[in-house]
Amino acid sequence: MGFIRNLKEEIQIIRERDPAIHSSMEVLLYPSFKVMLHYRLAHKLYLKEHYFLARLISQRGVRKTGIEIHPGAQIGKGFFIDHGNGVIIGETTIIGDNVTLYQGVTLGGTGKEHGKRHPTIGNNVMISAGAKVLGSFTIGDNSKIGAGSVVLSEVPPNSTVVGVPGRVVKRNNMALPQETMNHTDLPDPVKEDIACLQKANTELTNRLLELEAEMKQLRKEKQ
Repeated sequence: MGFIRNLKEEIQIIRERDPAIHSSMEVLLYPSFKVMLHYRLAHKLYLKEHYFLARLISQRGVRKTGIEIHPGAQIGKGFFIDHGNGVIIGETTIIGDNVTLYQGVTLGGTGKEHGKRHPTIGNNVMISAGAKVLGSFTIGDNSKIGAGSVVLSEVPPNSTVVGVPGRVVKRNNMALPQETMNHTDLPDPVKEDIACLQKANTELTNRLLELEAEMKQLRKEKQ
């Protein structure tokens, strides 16, 4: 019954989060669905210390889907990978509930250190396409990681991170699980910085013009 229940849950998750799905049968073709079937079995074998068999099943999943999930990773409920080609999830990664990843995401380490070397992802987190989260730290609940970001340090809950290296540009904008698919309205810190520079330049230019006008007025008065 546990296997059937897991299948139903996986199908429901994909149908809820991908508007392109028109029937449950289509879900069977999805890389996210296929790779999670491989991962669940591989993870059980890994916990029983059947490491070779676990990696064998895991690598079969990689060949079929282009998604690499180490069997040692811990993944919670409601996990979804959208267009998952190139996704990599390391051995000591811990993923909470209702997490969404897009293509090209890496949850990796920063070297050959031992022990906990991969990130911990909180609940209701969305990580956009091409983002890299590298190291043993936590991405807080309800956070969003922008496309192409490289995150190398802790992210507080309810935060939005963008850039290389990633930096927090918004906090306490709490995202509900059904809202985590929206990754088109993230702030652009470079654009914001340029706008600030343009504003400062305009103010400086206006001030210089005012000073020139004052100097001209002073010259006229002296004459």
